[in-house]
Amino acid sequence: MASSVITLESTPTWAVAVVVFVLISISICIEHLLHLLAKYFNKSRRKYLIQALDKIKSELLQLGFISLLLTVGEKPIGNICIPKSIGETFLPCSDPSNDSPEEAKCEEQGMVSLLSRQGMKELQYLIFVLAFFHSLSCILTFGLGMAKQMRKWESWEAETRTLEYQFSNDPRRFLLIHQTSFARRHLRFWSEHRFLRWPACFLRQFYASVSKVDYFTLRHGFITAHFSEGSNFDFQKYIKRTLEKDFGVVVGISLWVWILSMLFIFLNAHGFYNYLWLPFIPLLMLLLVGTQLQGIITRMCLESREKSQVVRGTFLVRPSDHFFWFGWPKLLLHIMHFILFQNSFQLAFFTWTWYKFGFRSCFHRKTEDIVIRLAMGVLVQVLCGYVTLPLYALVTQMGTSMKKVIFPEKVVEGLKRWRANARRNIALKNNYTSARPSLDNNTTSINTSPSFGASPSFNLNTSHCVKFDQPSSSEYLAVEVKDEGKANSANRETKDS
Repeated sequence: MASSVITLESTPTWAVAVVVFVLISISICIEHLLHLLAKYFNKSRRKYLIQALDKIKSELLQLGFISLLLTVGEKPIGNICIPKSIGETFLPCSDPSNDSPEEAKCEEQGMVSLLSRQGMKELQYLIFVLAFFHSLSCILTFGLGMAKQMRKWESWEAETRTLEYQFSNDPRRFLLIHQTSFARRHLRFWSEHRFLRWPACFLRQFYASVSKVDYFTLRHGFITAHFSEGSNFDFQKYIKRTLEKDFGVVVGISLWVWILSMLFIFLNAHGFYNYLWLPFIPLLMLLLVGTQLQGIITRMCLESREKSQVVRGTFLVRPSDHFFWFGWPKLLLHIMHFILFQNSFQLAFFTWTWYKFGFRSCFHRKTEDIVIRLAMGVLVQVLCGYVTLPLYALVTQMGTSMKKVIFPEKVVEGLKRWRANARRNIALKNNYTSARPSLDNNTTSINTSPSFGASPSFNLNTSHCVKFDQPSSSEYLAVEVKDEGKANSANRETKDS
């Protein structure tokens, strides 16, 4: 077996050079494309997309190190021997076929390798496929969401600057709450009862999840809470910058995401029957998040009705963190991150097993396994992009505090320059103050003669300052004015002198 293996010693040098040339050319092309993309983002001042691109680059670098470690550790890990009884537990297939040769060291001891060399190579494929599908899933989700809603919200934002909108939302107009469109949409017979409100919110996310009246009302509540009423703040661009920043968070693979990936690999053992429940976890969590977001809008409407029965101009909702789970709006971002990664893992694992072991391998011997994985993967991708992401982008702005992306990039750069100039001016002022001679050390230049034309200074040393209504001594000069006439005569005498 070993004699049939062809090494570089028996390989033509031109063949090695051609393969290396192709690999280097592909790497340079990918690097050049990423450089052009970063240059475009920098030119259009898309700071957070540049950060997301940097995370993708660091992820590729991290995968390169993992691949290098797997290649270097291929033989040492293969020489780690474990008993056959342990090696036959938690197998992904009920009757696996073991065609890969064992290491001679383990075979001599009647044991098996912890992970064979062939298994190490297959693991490298799985890691790269997982990273590719995760990045692709995030890009598709945010791309679908922004393509569907951002153009529509841009037209809605332009509508807020028309005379018709300003007339219909004139603060001098008074309406009862049940007469407003927002209240007619959310204040129904089921709104008061939690057990009826949740099923209604669950169904509402599938039909007109974000209506125009919801956008206008939440926009008005956000601007009123953080700006002056009637401000021309562009709410749509603010949401767009927020989504770009959140994309940079979701596209990265953090430590807890790697831990979850290892857990999912472990759960792919045959005895867990994971194809019956694991693909449904992202879908259930996604529907739960969508229901919660719709419920937040309804609860804000109920709270505003309890505070006032009359609406002045536009229905006013008040942003607050207590509407969100644990009072933490950012928790929804981490849940979305988990959903996208879990869905990416399902699609990546199916693609990897199909490529390495065939369509009808022991991983997918049952037809329902293939149908469930593919159907759930596509369904979660579409629902997350078209339904949940627009809801998330709008409702998560209704927290107590606004996000840092409230300021455009030009304003942020101007504030940074102003801050740097202010610090420099303060430092120069402190240096100038410390260089001046101290008044406490130069007491001979202080004029202690009384002057009635100007008020005395009280910032001098206490032993040389002018004090009133105290008994005169060698150190203090007391001036007592009995009446206004004497004061005027004293002033004349002072002027004559």
